[in-house]
Amino acid sequence: MMVRESLRLSWRAITGHKLRSALTIVGIVIGIAAVITFVTLGASLQAGIIGDISPDDQRSLYGWAADPDVEGGPGAGAQPIFSDSDLAAVADLEEVDAAYGYAPVGTRSIASGDQRLPQGDGVIATGPSYVRESTLADGRQFETGAREAVLNPAAAGQFEENVSVGDELTITLLGGGQTDVEVVGITDSSEGLSPFEGFENSPRVYVPTDPFYAEQVGTEGQDTGDGGLRFAAIVIEAPSADDGAVDDARSAAEAYFESDDSDAGEFLGEDLAVSLETSTELLQQLQDVLEIFQSFIVGIAAISLVVASIGIANIMLVSVTERTREIGIMKAVGAQKRDVLGLFLLEAVVLGLIGAVLGTVLGLVVGYLGAQYIDLPVVYPLEYVVLAVAVGIVVGIGSGLYPAWRAARTDPIEALRYE
Repeated sequence: MMVRESLRLSWRAITGHKLRSALTIVGIVIGIAAVITFVTLGASLQAGIIGDISPDDQRSLYGWAADPDVEGGPGAGAQPIFSDSDLAAVADLEEVDAAYGYAPVGTRSIASGDQRLPQGDGVIATGPSYVRESTLADGRQFETGAREAVLNPAAAGQFEENVSVGDELTITLLGGGQTDVEVVGITDSSEGLSPFEGFENSPRVYVPTDPFYAEQVGTEGQDTGDGGLRFAAIVIEAPSADDGAVDDARSAAEAYFESDDSDAGEFLGEDLAVSLETSTELLQQLQDVLEIFQSFIVGIAAISLVVASIGIANIMLVSVTERTREIGIMKAVGAQKRDVLGLFLLEAVVLGLIGAVLGTVLGLVVGYLGAQYIDLPVVYPLEYVVLAVAVGIVVGIGSGLYPAWRAARTDPIEALRYE
């Protein structure tokens, strides 16, 4: 029997029972759509997060010291063991371009002119190069030792009159003290600049550790005992984003911290270990979680596809029973077993293929809408589209094989007698 004729007969059988065929296809549509939707959202989320890592940030190592058994995000369980002299020594290493501390500054409020707003967090003390020049929309980086600040657009725009470069702000610290800062720069985005602060949009004010963190430590009495500062989180910059340069900077810094020359070294051992990781390495943990979640969704969808394949098999068995006389007539006029087998198998494959195509289209549309809703770049996993079509064909073959085989073995004389 010609393939075209088999396809015509299969399509006629499918369209002859539209509701039954549609209900059979629904299971495949749901399973395939679920896979495509969540894989699209996962790929879009990964692209959005990785896209937040600027080329300049790829040479930065984010470090902290914590119990090796502590689980969590960047800085989880971090202890303040890194001194100013440690950072100065690391910055002088040949393999390192810069090294500085990172610490949130406890504040009560920020005032611009006559307007004062509560600001419990978002003021960050760090090194000048933490605010990279490529991220500045206006102005310059702050300088160490100066009472200067760089704001992001969310912080600058939260006042009735937008703050601009050259304006002055008054920061009220947790201890009640006040200090005036000059705004010297505005970043081009309100997203966080590193994994330490996350990548969500929120008001942030970046200031130098000297004098802001030094003053906070002085009021809290949290120092080395000889007047020096201790940081729980640090940033070390390699000369370039080259993997070799980053690895060399990591190795050199770790060797120093573990040496007898390091103030931090006296605290390191079984209880504390130094972690130095890039943004990409830190975000890989999130990607691993996303992949586990995707696998979970694929597993659920696989159950749906198994149920759908059972539905196709059931419908095909019913179809074989309903068309027993038709099978007998086909065999009486010369149709071979392989012709009957191919006819019913093709019908099952068509059902599976239709479900796969509709499920793929639905999944891509829902994935697109979901990515747009949460403001992510849309990334379509094309390999899953091809896989979805292949799965639809496999489900059709797998579920239609037994009914087709049963139809092919039908005795033509008994079939012609069937009422």
